[in-house]
Amino acid sequence: MNHIVTALTPIFSLIFIGYFLKRNSFPSISFWPSADKLTYYILMPSLLVYKLSHASLEALKEINFIISGLGGILVLTFILVLIQKVVKTDACSFTSITQGAIRFNTYVFLALCSSLFGNEGLIVSVILITFVIPLINIVCIIFFSIYVNKTELSLISLLKSIFSNPLIIACLIGGSINFIKLNIPLPIERIFYILSLAALPMGLLSVGVGFNIKGFKDVKFDILISSICKLILLPIIMYFIGIMLGLSSLSLSILIIFSSMPTAPSAYILARQLRGNTELMSSIITLQTFFSLFTIAAIIQILEYSKLI
Repeated sequence: MNHIVTALTPIFSLIFIGYFLKRNSFPSISFWPSADKLTYYILMPSLLVYKLSHASLEALKEINFIISGLGGILVLTFILVLIQKVVKTDACSFTSITQGAIRFNTYVFLALCSSLFGNEGLIVSVILITFVIPLINIVCIIFFSIYVNKTELSLISLLKSIFSNPLIIACLIGGSINFIKLNIPLPIERIFYILSLAALPMGLLSVGVGFNIKGFKDVKFDILISSICKLILLPIIMYFIGIMLGLSSLSLSILIIFSSMPTAPSAYILARQLRGNTELMSSIITLQTFFSLFTIAAIIQILEYSKLI
């Protein structure tokens, strides 16, 4: 219970503070879109570069950890396709269901792993997202191409969408610096460090700013499917894959916590750009973020009971 209070209270408090700041138009309505860009393009990449460039890459030797993360996402994707064939949701809504089920909130994930497991947990979680972010982007773009745009997928456009992602670029830069053992000049390193300190607080505030409470009035079957798949089914899938592949306690705990994250606010942007169901996407993001407070608390309690944390 102590882990639940100490880990979740600060994180979700920042999220709700962000929501109330937006409700009161503080500092202004126009401030938050710019703050989102600052966090997404500068602060979070700085955190990833700094952490990966200093990380002990021992987690990479535990290849089963990476395989478990990628495999769990692919298994759930296959299940979603089967659900679509049975339920026959319209194509635009299905892409929103898929994004809601497989995307994850990077800010909440990194903040929670840092709170629960310290710097070691944060580094392992950063290594995990280095591999899963490209896969998730590939799956989402393929689904939009097949179900909404109904066009042949261009390899060039797919690669462009992946390698234009600032988080992926940051992971590649940080990992490369570490791999080739490049010594960064101390002043530059300090710049990355100082910027990284602001990444998670600003990111969590932005999550709250993105809340759309009207979505609570529009609960639909599609939202229920996406939320059950993301907050309940995916953690179960990840747990069994991790157990089968013999993951360590730390890796298994981080994998389960990763799978229990609410979907990413950036899913709305992709839905808008690629003509998905933006209203449904907004509702999924808001409801999942709210209900994840309770599902994550339950998962942490289970991990504590199982002596994994």
